[in-house]
Amino acid sequence: MLAIIYVITTLVSVFLSILQLLMLVRAILSWLPIDDEMGFANFVYAMTEPVVYPVRLLLERFDFISSVPIDIPFFAAMILIGFVQMLLPSVI
Repeated sequence: MLAIIYVITTLVSVFLSILQLLMLVRAILSWLPIDDEMGFANFVYAMTEPVVYPVRLLLERFDFISSVPIDIPFFAAMILIGFVQMLLPSVI
């Protein structure tokens, strides 16, 4: 049973690492002029938006978040992913 939990936590950790890498690529792509036809950018946004969107909906309830010039929900999602990844080894 312990081996199954180890495999699952390892797979989740690898998934979260890939997601963090995609989030970093998304941040870099946000600085560049991007066409709607750019397939790679569309892929990155499609993979990361399911993580960022719920955080964005949650934080939109606070008025000061919308007045800040940086994407606070994006950074909050990055911190949340890192926090979950940090807690994974304690599951075993």
